[in-house]
Amino acid sequence: MADIKTKRNDASVLDFINSVDDEVKRQDSLKLLELFERCTGEKPAMWGSAIIGYGSFHYKSERSAQEGDWPITGFSPRKQNLTLYILDSVTDFSGDLAKLGKHKTSVSCLYIKRLSDVDLGVLEAMINKCVKRMRELYP
Repeated sequence: MADIKTKRNDASVLDFINSVDDEVKRQDSLKLLELFERCTGEKPAMWGSAIIGYGSFHYKSERSAQEGDWPITGFSPRKQNLTLYILDSVTDFSGDLAKLGKHKTSVSCLYIKRLSDVDLGVLEAMINKCVKRMRELYP
């Protein structure tokens, strides 16, 4: 089985954010650093080359022999969007998403073009809900 490539490492989170070309995305990422740290009580760490993660949990796949560690929550300033890893598959975020503002979702990711497009209070509540649920599932 292939080794998991996205692992926690000692790369500098601030160096990574400062390397983001888009000024708005860079400033939004600095705001997200503070928001995620406040919600998790954790310091940020780089996971792979592009994910800023907070905390960690160990998982074992029910469908394969794969297992590994992954951040409890986090984000990545991708070229198209800010990608937030907050939508675990068991928490109902439908009410929050209806109030959030302009966004897109996938199975476990929330995509935001810029923070000014969303209600930061709703976003903070969503992150808090995700962290609480993940800590319940993976104590």
